Amino acid sequence: MREAVDDFADHLARVRNRSAHTVRAYVADLVSLLDHAVRMGCAEPAALDLAVLRSWLAKQRTLGAARTSLARRAASARTFSAWAHRAGLLPVDVAAALSSPRAHRELPTVLRADQAAALVEAPVRAATTIGAPHRTDAPPAPGTVGGSTADPPAAADREAAIPGQDGAPPFTEGTPSAASVQGAGDDPVRLRDRVLLELLYGTGVRVSEACGLDVADVDHGRRVVRVLGKGGRERSVPYGVPAQRAIDDWLRSGRPALAAPGSGDALLLGARGGRLNPTTARRIVAGYAESLGLPRVSPHGLRHSAATHLLEGGADLRAVQELLGHSSLGSTQIYTHVSVERLRAAYRQAHPRA
Repeated sequence: MREAVDDFADHLARVRNRSAHTVRAYVADLVSLLDHAVRMGCAEPAALDLAVLRSWLAKQRTLGAARTSLARRAASARTFSAWAHRAGLLPVDVAAALSSPRAHRELPTVLRADQAAALVEAPVRAATTIGAPHRTDAPPAPGTVGGSTADPPAAADREAAIPGQDGAPPFTEGTPSAASVQGAGDDPVRLRDRVLLELLYGTGVRVSEACGLDVADVDHGRRVVRVLGKGGRERSVPYGVPAQRAIDDWLRSGRPALAAPGSGDALLLGARGGRLNPTTARRIVAGYAESLGLPRVSPHGLRHSAATHLLEGGADLRAVQELLGHSSLGSTQIYTHVSVERLRAAYRQAHPRA
């Protein structure tokens, strides 16, 4: 069983070119399925049949799995079954007839255009506030803490102190930092945050795609970024003048301050100089949104907002599909539903005979 799991994971990563996240999810589903099969007396993959697969899904349902989770697990089972049949591990593709519950597709939460603009500009507004508070995330001068000799701060403590995070009020006073001495506008972490937010909303790229960008992926002349999306598909996505200014400031004053020997060609860097982690990027977005009193939003929420605002502004659905990197137009059509729902809500609120 273990060998089958390893071979399937290798197939997903090398042949199907699936992302690491997808591979982890599918492998976890397969391990759960095979564990259930062993409990039902199946000693090897060849003993799997449709009854075992259905029993596994039924058990997941009784354990409280959502319809979306069940749909994904059924897809994992079908993918494994088809691969195992081609590899000679299964005499027939037992999951070919396996149906899955239709996932209830909720409309994504989107920000209004003014809310999205406020979020994207939050790092700049914070940095230019009169009497801007000292940053708590940037390290003091090497070998000093509060003016006295001490060991350098731990690298993990130098990551961005995100406003509104860990119960701290937004932009609170803290230990003086080297960046605040230069001026809040030169704070490399805020310059990085500004670029991240501009790219997420200005281009609608996924957070993993934004964090995966290299410096060479930015075409300053044409104002486009080269993005490597799902399935290794490459696309070029345009960005606007505000994003260009943010990128220029970051490359001129921000990135050199955070760059380290291990930075490589990464465009966006963490406080330790490595490539910015998507998890950290999610905390950055959530922290700025919380500091502004906005609805809870994630990088994917900014992607939803960008797509919705494009369609509301008259963009063609096919063009939005290309920008977002959707392989199917059906994935993009949900944003037309969002726009209709927003229009219906405005009608109910404003029309006297709604």
